[in-house]
Amino acid sequence: MDFEPLLFHGWSGILRTLIVGTMAYAALVLFLRVSGKRTLAKLNAFDFVVTVALGSTLSAILLQESIALAEGATALALLVGLQYLVTFVSVRSRTAAKIVRAEPTLLAREGVFCHRAMKRERITEDEVLSAVRSNGHRDLQDVEAVVLESDGSLSIL
Repeated sequence: MDFEPLLFHGWSGILRTLIVGTMAYAALVLFLRVSGKRTLAKLNAFDFVVTVALGSTLSAILLQESIALAEGATALALLVGLQYLVTFVSVRSRTAAKIVRAEPTLLAREGVFCHRAMKRERITEDEVLSAVRSNGHRDLQDVEAVVLESDGSLSIL
C-alpha cells in the first residue's frame, strides 16, 4: 500500500493553504474589527455559537479546495454581519434580547443559597463558595449576593 498520498499531495495544496489561509485570516480580522468590540465580548450562548461557526468556516476555507476565497470571505462576512444585526436588534428590543441572551440569575443572597435557581442553572454550592473565596471573601456570609451572569461568570456583590 502506498502511504505517500496520505502524507503529501504536492506543493500546490500547501501553497494554496498558505495564500488562502493568510487572506481569509486577514478578512476575518478586518470583519471583526469593523463589527466592533461586542463581537469579541465575553461569550454567552449565542456568541459561542457564532464563534464556533466562524472557526468552522475558516477551517473549511483553509482545507477545502472547492471553496474559493471569495465564497469563504462572503461566509465569514455573513456570520459577522448576522452577529452584528442580532446584537443591534437585541440592544433596542427587550424581547429580542431575552431570546438571544439569558438573564442573570440570583444564586445566593445575604448568606442564603437560592437552591431552586441553583438547581435550574446546574450550579453547586461548592462552585458558588469557590467563587466567593476567589473574590477574596471567607464565606457566603461575607457577601451581599452571588449572581450567575448571562456569560456564565459568577459576580460577587
